[in-house]
Amino acid sequence: MGLQVIIFVLYLFYHVQNPVTGLLSAGTDHKDAWVRDNVYSILAVWGLGMAYRKNADRDEDKAKAYELEQVDKVEKFKRTQSTKDCLHAKYNSATCATVVGDDQWGHLQVDATSLYLLFLAQMTASGLRIIFTLDEVTFIQNLVFYIEAAYKVADYGIWERGDKTNQGIPELNASSVGMAKAALEAIDELDLFGAHGGHKSVIHVLPDEVEHCQSILYSMLPRASTSKEIDAGLLSIISYPAFAVEDINLVNLTKSEIISKLQGRYGCCRFLRDGYKTPREDPSRLHYDPAELKLFENIECEWPVFWTYFLIDGVFNEDKIQYREALEGILIREKNGIVLMPELYAVPSEKVDEEYENPHSVDRIPVGKLPHLWGQSLYILSCLLAEGFLAAGEIDPLNRRFSTGFKPDVVVQVTVLAETNQIKNLLQDHGINVQSIADIHPLRVQPARILSNLYTMLGRNENMKLSGRPHRHIGVLGTSKLYVIRNQIFAFTPQFTDQHHFYLALDNQMIVEMLKIELAYLTSCWRMTGRPTLTFPITHTMLVDDGTDIHPAVLATIRKLEDGYFGGFVVCCITVNIWFPIPKGDFPIN
Repeated sequence: MGLQVIIFVLYLFYHVQNPVTGLLSAGTDHKDAWVRDNVYSILAVWGLGMAYRKNADRDEDKAKAYELEQVDKVEKFKRTQSTKDCLHAKYNSATCATVVGDDQWGHLQVDATSLYLLFLAQMTASGLRIIFTLDEVTFIQNLVFYIEAAYKVADYGIWERGDKTNQGIPELNASSVGMAKAALEAIDELDLFGAHGGHKSVIHVLPDEVEHCQSILYSMLPRASTSKEIDAGLLSIISYPAFAVEDINLVNLTKSEIISKLQGRYGCCRFLRDGYKTPREDPSRLHYDPAELKLFENIECEWPVFWTYFLIDGVFNEDKIQYREALEGILIREKNGIVLMPELYAVPSEKVDEEYENPHSVDRIPVGKLPHLWGQSLYILSCLLAEGFLAAGEIDPLNRRFSTGFKPDVVVQVTVLAETNQIKNLLQDHGINVQSIADIHPLRVQPARILSNLYTMLGRNENMKLSGRPHRHIGVLGTSKLYVIRNQIFAFTPQFTDQHHFYLALDNQMIVEMLKIELAYLTSCWRMTGRPTLTFPITHTMLVDDGTDIHPAVLATIRKLEDGYFGGFVVCCITVNIWFPIPKGDFPIN
């Protein structure tokens, strides 16, 4: 296997990698470089490097240069989320220039950008130094803002064609949402400079955006999109590399659907009625006719690359022989003994009718790229794992593979604070001892809208003309942790208590109901270390009409919180002697 890996790496560098830009073209006869394929293809090189680093005394070449050419696209897309303003999906491998116009390809592929961020995080965590300047850090921070709204962005998906009808129509894709969720989780609080960094080189992610992605993802699976019942591309999010689904039952259901509906003798179909490179597809047209899909039924091409996902999944699940024999039987063996991964297997044109009548009965022929770099790279990575050259933790240093593991119950800390000393005294009259906002100085308490404003400055870079995060509301997950900003500790009250942006915050009964809802949300959705801390201010609007006492609904709520059980959830109420754990790092506001 060692010779196979070395020869493949040599093939990459001498045949398809441009010596100037470092981009990997799709093949010797195709000079365009796809973002997604480049990330997957380099995994074999990464894996080989780690294997040699572990088994031999070899120095690594840490030289790396970046061309930040896509700033304008990132800046526009953060606000418009338009298909015409997105990053391009492929580039000229020699010049890094775009190769087709904004509206001449399905460029909007959120999963490709997310995959890049995911492996940037994993490779950085493995010890590689990839990012070197603060300009690059701010660019990566803005890429986070680029993908954070993936849960509501219709894109062209992992196969670049949009919905199944291949009419160039973007749709919400589970593979894109799942990869974005994984990337956001992986890169959150990561120092891109490694051991040599500081608070300015740390990437920040809003936990509410991660939860939105998970909620939408769970509502879609096992369905891949509105038009696709199932898609083999989901393997990348239910297992390696994303591990984006925490519900093991949903993982198993999705995997079962892929196997039962898409698996054949040579791999898996991408999705049902996929016409790509079938004998009945007209390669001269980018899109299909509206009623053309029926022609491709039962003759969809089968892709061996999906069996490499099963192979790697088997290693993670301690079943190293899963799919190994089947995959070995369909690889192309050269005269020199090298095995190559074909792009796909297609039905011969003269046997289309036979296969249509009796699916999986006809022997297929390899077509497309040889080797398929994406698949070849994953195959080599799976072999390195299966043969013990790499451990699972080495290609997953952030431990995403444990996403379906047991998670302890969450206890929410609720901090009750009086807005003024007058309110503090009124509460004391009822036997409730609390501190006022002034009492907890130097810790400062601000409303959620201030945190929204602060996030607009995160990632701002005048030299690169990057503005940072667009102004959006911050959810309760984001306001239930503390922030260090310019050496001061800040706590933020949740959005539902902000009377400036939420007029129902003037209704005390509504405030109580919203508190129950947010506590339930925190209990089920909190994934960060430590306990969530919800800051609940008692304000003048919570007094009775004449201002001489606390509203009965608010008093009853505080008493229930002190009992440690509110709205059906266990809580920890903090009213006096407040102790806040100091958050790590400093929020890099310039």
